[in-house]
Amino acid sequence: MDTSNANSVIYQVKFIILITLQIPGILLMIFVFLFFTLNRDTLKKLQNQALFILLITNSIRLIGTMPMPIDFYRRGYIFLATSAYCTCWTFLEYSLAVIGEYLMATISVQRHVIIFHPNIFQTRKKSILFFYLPLAFSVAYPIIFYVYAVILYPCDGAQWDYSIVACGYMNCYYNNNKLAVFDWVVHNILPIVIIILANVTLITRVIVGKLRRNQAIHWRQQRNMTLRLLSISSLYVVAWSPTIIVGLIQQATSIDFGDVQAAYITDLIYLSCLLLPWVCLGQLPEFRKWMWKYMRWKRVGHASIGPL
Repeated sequence: MDTSNANSVIYQVKFIILITLQIPGILLMIFVFLFFTLNRDTLKKLQNQALFILLITNSIRLIGTMPMPIDFYRRGYIFLATSAYCTCWTFLEYSLAVIGEYLMATISVQRHVIIFHPNIFQTRKKSILFFYLPLAFSVAYPIIFYVYAVILYPCDGAQWDYSIVACGYMNCYYNNNKLAVFDWVVHNILPIVIIILANVTLITRVIVGKLRRNQAIHWRQQRNMTLRLLSISSLYVVAWSPTIIVGLIQQATSIDFGDVQAAYITDLIYLSCLLLPWVCLGQLPEFRKWMWKYMRWKRVGHASIGPL
């Protein structure tokens, strides 16, 4: 099998996988937002507010940017081969992905406070300072950075490769080695490291607290909140770690994973977007109860309508 045929098969497989995950994810996301709309009391919990912001960002990515790689893998080429389209794709892809990483890192750290120091958020000033401002920064900063790096950075637009997904990731600011390294370390590696350390530390604190205090009821609540955080944060770690590890290996050695990374590893990042709606089922026990009650109501409603 020649290279073009091999790529065609890989593209078709990727298209099927991505579209199969995207459509149910969008439908589930709609139900989640409907649940929050009809049950606004659930948003009184700070952890649900943070999750809601993460879901809004993810839904924009799921509906706004995921169709771009999906269409590319369906066609095998970029149908709108213009610099403006590639710039838009890169800006949305990078900014939304990093926003998701930053939000997850922030949520992981804030969960420590919610579990062990909940009184901090009882005053308005401390809530704004330690809860809402970090979340706002996680959304605003990546947008500002990539407006400069992708949109405003001097570039003639001739660098794009229209035969590769995401136009080959050929950003002009990569020519600036310091800016490229800063982008990779601060926007990709750092949030994943924070997520891992925050989760490991949280698990350790919960277990140690259980052994010291032996308070079953309090420990059960801490355990549940920890497991929910672990489920959603693990998604980001699994999605981003292969790309980061391969990048570190390439920096430390002369091994080139270029073809393998482009064909398989980079696309794993999409999992954080496509699977997040499903992972949220474990984050929102109220949502699961609501869905179960809704489905039972639908079945009872249909069963009660019989022939006259």
